[in-house]
Amino acid sequence: MRIKDNGFIVTGGASGLGLATAKLLREKGGRVGVIDLNGAGGWDGDVATADVSDEAAVEAALASLKPKVGQVRGMLNAAGGGGAGLCLGDGATLTVAGFRRGLEANALGSFIMSTAVARWMLEGEPDANGERGVLINVSSIVSMEGQLGTAGYAAGKGGINAMTLPLAREFARFGIRVMTIAPGIFETPMFNAGGDALGVMNRGLRDAVQFPARPGDPSEFAGAVAHIVENPMFNGEVLRLDGAYRVPPGEPSWWDFSKDGR
Repeated sequence: MRIKDNGFIVTGGASGLGLATAKLLREKGGRVGVIDLNGAGGWDGDVATADVSDEAAVEAALASLKPKVGQVRGMLNAAGGGGAGLCLGDGATLTVAGFRRGLEANALGSFIMSTAVARWMLEGEPDANGERGVLINVSSIVSMEGQLGTAGYAAGKGGINAMTLPLAREFARFGIRVMTIAPGIFETPMFNAGGDALGVMNRGLRDAVQFPARPGDPSEFAGAVAHIVENPMFNGEVLRLDGAYRVPPGEPSWWDFSKDGR
């Protein structure tokens, strides 16, 4: 699937991995529409505001972007989050509602985006290779190596992993591929957010990246997305992108936000 002159939807495209991907797809000649809960942020192109776990809001956002993007051929769903915090003992903050949000923002949101964009792809004719498009969701290596304090987040991201192959097998007859990228740690606003407690945690995580011995750059994530779009053999798989990083068990102190006034 070529990028030039084709339409793409990027969720979470106002910052971080989504923003880097939206910019690269546009640089390569794609027509890009961004959906983000927080509005345009750092993106200076076409944008719609929506929560990806809200089906009606997603449909409205896609409808508003359709005239600007044209026929869609690709999606990166980078929106997500939630479900983090201890759930037992002193300092416990993860409630049932918080756990549910981790499922909704990640697994449910990915399902809503994948099916909604796939229906849009069906409106277009297949290319010369019989392909209508590619759907790429974003998981996390935490879904495979859950760190203490990430039960809800890991469950939501794990749901994305689990649906990847079933959706790829179902959508194959329509010429639509489905992939998931599970990134390690990248230099994004989400990773660098927080006060002293998260700062201690993040320094420990940085030290565990093998090579390159640093967090990933968002441009490297965007490059992986572009390659998946252009290479039709990427289908039905969860692709780790982590510099041989493995998630440590974690420490309860990492989730003590009392010193930050939270």
